Amino acid sequence: MPTNRKVPLRRCIATGEMHPKKEMIRIVRSKEGEVSVDETGKKSGRGAYVSKTEHAVAEAKRKNVLKHQLEVNIPENIYEDLLAVIRKES
Repeated sequence: MPTNRKVPLRRCIATGEMHPKKEMIRIVRSKEGEVSVDETGKKSGRGAYVSKTEHAVAEAKRKNVLKHQLEVNIPENIYEDLLAVIRKES
């Protein structure tokens, strides 16, 4: 008898759309204030999710929502890392 597992959903901070967690990229702020892209989704710290589309990353950068969600200034290379992860998986 197969059981239906509940798929965890997360909201994209850029577009506001709900997607399964595996279709999102997590950006995490550690306790020391370091911001990094969390490809595994398991790093400790405050996290925010962005859809795996270049449009979502551009919207997040334009609206500056990562700064508000993580409460820290976001280095430019974080957006570049996000785009690199998206392009690698495409």
